[in-house]
Amino acid sequence: MKHGIAALVTLVTRVTLSGVLIAGAAGPVSAHHSPVMFDMTKSVTIEGTVVEFSWTNPHSSIQLDVPGAAGAMERWGVEMGSPNSMVRAGWKSTLLKPGDRVSVTVRPLKSGERGGMFVSIKLADGRVLGGRAAE
Repeated sequence: MKHGIAALVTLVTRVTLSGVLIAGAAGPVSAHHSPVMFDMTKSVTIEGTVVEFSWTNPHSSIQLDVPGAAGAMERWGVEMGSPNSMVRAGWKSTLLKPGDRVSVTVRPLKSGERGGMFVSIKLADGRVLGGRAAE
């Protein structure tokens, strides 16, 4: 399986479709899909350089180049909230640009792949932002 944002998007799509089928059989649910692919008991903080910031529905995302243990760059994919929820948390579509150095905390993928669900970000200027207005 490929590493990075493409694999993350594929997994999210599969989980979303599974969630829709289960929700149809089980009745109302509180979210549109389950975070089952993320390890919600762990937090990982990665420091790297923004490659791409996608401000899109249903989830925004960040792709980061992060120095690996052997010194080679590793591409990480970070799933975020919807632009609507992020605006309420203080985000703007122009906040991140390729080349920006950031520190991002995520709930890692259970599969061990390089990716996770966004928790917070520390920008180069020291500002810290979460992904939801309630955070």
